[in-house]
Amino acid sequence: MNFYELKTNVSNIGSALKDANEQLSTLAADPSATTEDISAQQKKVDALQVRYETLNKQYKEETAKQQAKLKDPKEPDQKSPEERKNQAFAQLVRNTMAKQAVSAEIYQALGDDSSTGGSKFLPKTVSTNIIAAPEETNPLRDISTVTQIPNLEIPRLTFTLDDSDFIQDTATAKEMQAKGDTVSFTRNKFKVKVGVSETVLLGSDANLTQYIEQGLRNGVVTKERSVAFATDPVSKEAEKHMSFYDKSTVNIKHVTGADLYEAITQAVADLPESYRENATIVMAYKDYLNIVKELSNGSATLYGAQPSAVLGKPVVFTDAASLPVIGDFSYSHYNYDIDTLYEQDKDVDTGIEKFVVTAWFDHQIKLANAFRIAEVAGK
Repeated sequence: MNFYELKTNVSNIGSALKDANEQLSTLAADPSATTEDISAQQKKVDALQVRYETLNKQYKEETAKQQAKLKDPKEPDQKSPEERKNQAFAQLVRNTMAKQAVSAEIYQALGDDSSTGGSKFLPKTVSTNIIAAPEETNPLRDISTVTQIPNLEIPRLTFTLDDSDFIQDTATAKEMQAKGDTVSFTRNKFKVKVGVSETVLLGSDANLTQYIEQGLRNGVVTKERSVAFATDPVSKEAEKHMSFYDKSTVNIKHVTGADLYEAITQAVADLPESYRENATIVMAYKDYLNIVKELSNGSATLYGAQPSAVLGKPVVFTDAASLPVIGDFSYSHYNYDIDTLYEQDKDVDTGIEKFVVTAWFDHQIKLANAFRIAEVAGK
């Protein structure tokens, strides 16, 4: 007997018991009723009472079981902030994949609200209990500025005086005159798609959250890296201003040398003093190894030296840098719009369901004169 049949039987027996009790009262008040009639009705009432109590006990026990199944083993106030966040984000993903609405309570549990689209989770690091793809990295995240402010406008220089004569660097003065004193960030749409199998969707909240967030994080940093180091000419018109190598809009000065070591050291020296003090060299690791090989002349000493000791400035490696970029990377600025859209998609070729996030961002090189590109002469 299932729960609903049990509930129906309790109701039916209860009604029968009520009718039997009423009939017993009627017989007891009727002078013409015999004691045998009253005793027979009493036995009927007693039998129904036993049946009702037995079924009602079973019904209450089953009700308690059903409520226990519906109730989370941990009450919300007993859960840690990380557990509550994982549960909310996992529910956001499952609702999106099922094409169901995402409630305001879920956004609030993510530390956000429905008006901002719950975008505060991007990007986020969580612990891992699931095997996933190796994490992508964007080394610029550690040295560039990253914000999430809609319609952002900032001054090209972080400070000003009452006249512009204080800018001793004429190239910077000319750039500000040509580009204006203010940097306005635009909205450039991109999508990140993470393939989600049924087993991952049905897995634990922590595993689902980790898997999706790592996929989103990989997609975001890959996009950040690719637009910043896109080779000239940049294929997408809207992304030209984001690349260090763009010659039409950004136009960073190239410094050449007989070899890459000379080109890099000359580029550092060519930077205006205010930018040179905070300069970092971003280059491919293979190019650095070639420099060490040429400088070592067969000795193994340089291979164990810190790159900053070899090149004179902090070095950050990324294979995306086709030519070394040297400069003050605080003038490299990523900004994300707070709007984020969640969608479900399906790859018609593979049949894999995908969790899709649409976001808007921009990368602005606030001052081209804060950077130099090192290049071997004649290449």
